[in-house]
Amino acid sequence: MSEKKPIINFIISEKRWKTISPLLEEEVTLALEKTSHALKKDFSQSEVSVVLTTDKEIHILNKTFRQQDKATNVLSFPSDEKGEFGDIILAYETVLKEAQELGISTLHHTLHLIIHGFLHLLGYDHEADHEAGEMESLEIKILQTLNIQNPYED
Repeated sequence: MSEKKPIINFIISEKRWKTISPLLEEEVTLALEKTSHALKKDFSQSEVSVVLTTDKEIHILNKTFRQQDKATNVLSFPSDEKGEFGDIILAYETVLKEAQELGISTLHHTLHLIIHGFLHLLGYDHEADHEAGEMESLEIKILQTLNIQNPYED
């Protein structure tokens, strides 16, 4: 079976996202292609929305749907619709601040969070230690194929 990426619906509501890479959409597409390959799955008949927004917008979503009264870096909302995985939503200011604090590329941090969010849409979780270990190992493996360092190392 040939591994294929999902159909990606990009929604960029915050123009500053385009400043992190002139090829941002291509980079995200490659990251989800590498994720499909690592999972040995064909996702080409399903759609995922990647929403690149602001702290203000993600704060509202986080408060409304998770009862967390703050911005966060990424949220994933699975879809009940056939052929749709759901939405991966990232907050520009938080992602930028975290990348700066970690001393890593904002693009690399963004790609990691999109992979992380996509794995959540596929049912992966990190609440229990054994689940976290499995999810992190998979993320590290996928990121290596993109020449991105292990984000869980100090």
